[in-house]
Amino acid sequence: MKFSEIKYQRPDLAALKHDVQRLIDEFEASTTPEAALDALQEVNRLRMDFQTMFELAYIRNSLDTRDEFYRAEKAFFDEASPEMEALETRLRRALIASPHRKALEERLGGQWFRLAEVQTRSFGDEIVEDMQQVNARVTDYNQLVASARIPFGGETYNLSQMGKFTESPDRETRQNAVRAMFGFFAEHGDAFDEMYDDLVRMRTAMAQKLGYENFVQMGYDRMNRTDYGPQETAAFREAIRKHIVPLAAEIRDKQRERLGLSSLRIYDTNLWYRDGNAKPKGDPNFILENGRRMYKELSPETDAFFQYMLDSELMDLLSREGKRVGGYCTFIPNLKAPFIFANFNGTLGDVTVLTHEAGHAFQAYQSRNMKLPEYFFPTSEAAEIDSMSMEFFTWKWMPLFFQEDADKFFYTHLADSVVSIAYMAAVDEFQHAVYERPEMTPADRKAKWRELERIYMNRGDEFYEGMPYLEEGGLWQRQLHIYNYPFYYIDYALAQVCALQYFLWMQENLSEAWESYLRLCGLGGSRSFLELVSEAGLRSPFEESTLADVVPRIRDVLRHLEAKLPS
Repeated sequence: MKFSEIKYQRPDLAALKHDVQRLIDEFEASTTPEAALDALQEVNRLRMDFQTMFELAYIRNSLDTRDEFYRAEKAFFDEASPEMEALETRLRRALIASPHRKALEERLGGQWFRLAEVQTRSFGDEIVEDMQQVNARVTDYNQLVASARIPFGGETYNLSQMGKFTESPDRETRQNAVRAMFGFFAEHGDAFDEMYDDLVRMRTAMAQKLGYENFVQMGYDRMNRTDYGPQETAAFREAIRKHIVPLAAEIRDKQRERLGLSSLRIYDTNLWYRDGNAKPKGDPNFILENGRRMYKELSPETDAFFQYMLDSELMDLLSREGKRVGGYCTFIPNLKAPFIFANFNGTLGDVTVLTHEAGHAFQAYQSRNMKLPEYFFPTSEAAEIDSMSMEFFTWKWMPLFFQEDADKFFYTHLADSVVSIAYMAAVDEFQHAVYERPEMTPADRKAKWRELERIYMNRGDEFYEGMPYLEEGGLWQRQLHIYNYPFYYIDYALAQVCALQYFLWMQENLSEAWESYLRLCGLGGSRSFLELVSEAGLRSPFEESTLADVVPRIRDVLRHLEAKLPS
């Protein structure tokens, strides 16, 4: 069935809640593991019915945030989801306390029960109304960002479409584009501050109602982190400062030299070469056709997957008015179907967002027959290994997309992968600071962000010269994860360190690395993050020795790639 043919119907929430409660009663009254499993299967069927309609409403609202019908349906789920989570919390408590737990773990795996424990800690009936308000405020943020209409060069663009102008070889064009983009954020700066004030206040109140000191540990629990916490991520950030930040500074200095500049400004960072970045040598249809060839040649598994995605209309890739910014992959349970959402804008990122989100989608496709909805995707940092590693596994086919500029692509992609880790760490430390000190004012938060930019990205006073909104520390407001998914962003850094290991592995033994990756994708979410890392034969990113080993080897590869760049 094609995505356009899938029928949406708002769930009957009252009937659904009644049926789920009845089945939880049956589960709790079960006298045998078999009876308990029967009740769980029925509960999961209803949960997937609800999640299927949620995903349809979410996707279609993302595709056009102006559509009044799906805007209303998104608002319905903003209200309904916390009510369903209250029921799911009752189910989780019943799972944890079940006399059949050992037998159920043997059949379903222990990860569901570990997830149930952290999810139960981080939810209670007393925060349902708070969660509804948080959902509504997050929706406000996404709608405001999607509403951007930026006049530029006689045309009007959204934020995604403006990206290509920030890569122009003409410095004045880049500068004007960045000014126009952040002019939108500056114009609405008070609204963004107010939204974040509300979100920090509401999340902190929820945490304290549940007995947490602040939202930090609650945020970790809501990210389903079962085998590490704030202490481990703090040590990871320290390792990033020690090993990644110096290499990132080297990369930026080389970029400055190639551009012939005395110093880099905010409007220079997206341009890697004086004569222009690598860009796809064709339109979106060209990218999709080469994507089809790439996945056909990569493996039988990826061939079947990508053809299915094309035939079923499970990708929406073009940027257009009213469409939400960014990119994501989600999963529609009853169809056992991933869905890829992106915003092509004519840059190198069109190819990397396709391979990145296809990595997520391929993993979900490989684990689509898992017994539990919790196992369709792994926890987010493990899921990002699948996506970021896919970006590297597809390197062999990048000449299809970039032709004579393939060497430019290779260097840019690997260099940007390193530089991005430092930014990810800054975003993470920023969120820890905010939620540890929720009394921070908007000015305090912006000052903290500027402090972290200096530490992780060496962005001094001159970097934003002439742009007061950015000079004062407003750049973080463009990062939707900070509003939508607190504490998510370090997941990308953890995963990138694992993906870089795959990159080095595939230089030594490609078939062995690919078999490991296939095995990892097939496990879905049935293991915790560190268990999946171990199962894949990778080293934990929390061990400083991992970065100490990976970074010098990546530096050597970058130097080799740089030597091949056109002069």
